[in-house]
Amino acid sequence: MTGAPSPETLAALAEADLDADAVLAVARAAVEEDLAGGVDVTSTATVPEHLVGTARFVTRAAGVVAGIPVAMAVLDACGEVEHLSRGTDGERVGAGTTLLSARGPVRTLLTAERSALNLLCHLSGVATLTRRWADAVDGTGAHVRDTRKTTPGLRLLEKYAVRCGGGVNHRMSLSDAALVKDNHVVAAGGVAAAFRAVRELFPDLEVEVECDTVEQVREVVAEGVDLVLLDNMSLDETRAAVEICRAAGVMTEASGGLRLDDARAVAEAGVDFLAVGALTHSAPVLDVGVDLDLEGQ
Repeated sequence: MTGAPSPETLAALAEADLDADAVLAVARAAVEEDLAGGVDVTSTATVPEHLVGTARFVTRAAGVVAGIPVAMAVLDACGEVEHLSRGTDGERVGAGTTLLSARGPVRTLLTAERSALNLLCHLSGVATLTRRWADAVDGTGAHVRDTRKTTPGLRLLEKYAVRCGGGVNHRMSLSDAALVKDNHVVAAGGVAAAFRAVRELFPDLEVEVECDTVEQVREVVAEGVDLVLLDNMSLDETRAAVEICRAAGVMTEASGGLRLDDARAVAEAGVDFLAVGALTHSAPVLDVGVDLDLEGQ
């Protein structure tokens, strides 16, 4: 492995507003895991050393694309290749669309193939599922938002894929903002007490409090909460909670057992956000394959 990112890859990462060092670390880790300190024995045995070809990453199904620059970084991690063309993350594509093409030694292309596809298919799957949710609530004023239910080590990329699909991000880490949930409430002795404890220690951070009942909503709104998480509330309860919060200028977020079929009804109840953990923890991959063209054949 060379591990050296190409200028094309660095430019693509910059256009996507992705942290290049973080993405390159993921790409190298993926390749190192696949090689396990050794070599690609199959490609080394079956592919002539000087054979050159072009790998085309082609969709087998329709969806929304995310992760093209990440796939480029994986290719670079395996050896020197020439990036011939690339699509744009966030685009809706049909089956048979070439997302990325790269020319180089066939051994390099085949060694990179699976790791590049693992990331590209997964991230595009997240973007595709997010787009379905975003489309479901389009025009309501509500936004679909992710959670911290992400794959360890891939949070940066999965949340990027959510943005590609038209969603918005919640906090990236536990230090970005406070989210008081049920167990925090138990430990603190109530929703109001939990809110006051966080506000006192971290006065400049946004504080969101999870509420199970409309009465809890009244309590935290009276305390000056920034955002209320309405957990597993019925539509009637959601409407009542939203009315209380709007009167005080407090934003609301619905969570807990949300389904795509019900998304619009929940959004029309007036919430500002729908928290959907499934965007990252349960997204089916977008089917993408690699078609290889050999030079001189």
